Amino acid sequence: MRKQFVTTMERLLDEDPRLVVLLGDIGVFAFRHAFQKHPKRVINIGILEQATVSVAAGLAKEGFIPLFHSIAPFVVERAFEQIKVDFGYQALGGHFVSVGGSYDYAALGCSHHCPGDVELMQAVPGMQILAPGHPAEFDSLMSQTFASGKPTYHRLSERSNSEARPVTFGKAEIEQLGSGPVIVTVGPFLDRVIEASSGSDATILYYTTLAPFDDETLREHAGDGRILCVEPFYEGTLAASITNALRGKRIALSSMGVPRRFLTDYGHASYHDAACGLLAADIRARLDELRHV
Repeated sequence: MRKQFVTTMERLLDEDPRLVVLLGDIGVFAFRHAFQKHPKRVINIGILEQATVSVAAGLAKEGFIPLFHSIAPFVVERAFEQIKVDFGYQALGGHFVSVGGSYDYAALGCSHHCPGDVELMQAVPGMQILAPGHPAEFDSLMSQTFASGKPTYHRLSERSNSEARPVTFGKAEIEQLGSGPVIVTVGPFLDRVIEASSGSDATILYYTTLAPFDDETLREHAGDGRILCVEPFYEGTLAASITNALRGKRIALSSMGVPRRFLTDYGHASYHDAACGLLAADIRARLDELRHV
């Protein structure tokens, strides 16, 4: 997705003189051509994340469309107060693009883990939150939201699904319809959910827009209210969105995601998937449990 991110930004830099890309000493080499072509609109601020968000807010006040890019814990957790006050409170438009969410950079340890980013961004009223599952989906969603005038968080992953879906901002994609439980899943988890539900009667709803949450599609296909949410960040992050969408309806909600504890081991992200119980076999087992509720 990072390669597509750079390609998309290079296109938008050429198309719209309002775009200013601010880097937190991440992706500098990848943007080397953009630095040469647009030296006044691609700027490496350095490891000054809080200040960079405030600079971005100033640019937004002057009519520019700022975009800040760094690793998830540095974009969201380190600069959260500035995002809340400078963008959320002032209702300014701009883009925050992260990589490495949850434990994509598992080998670098806890300082580079960030499974709480979406939950934090949900706490900023008016924040749009996107989690594409394929590079082409990022390109589409960025194009759809680029000039929205609202603060927008893009959660990029080092991993992606095998195929892109024709995603629409604010809408869930109906991947599979069935008469059994409903699986709500997000971004790069779609492929393993499909594998886990192979041969089953589950309905699969694929979300790439997390805020605003598509209540209508979930209500329409909620069936008997048995819902399994498979999310690539802290488990339970989307629980409030799901229960609010189905308010007044009796539901049985089971959430699977990153456990709410510090992950102290090192290794590839797939190691943590197994340790956190997020493999296809684990999803299938939870789905089978939900059938007996």
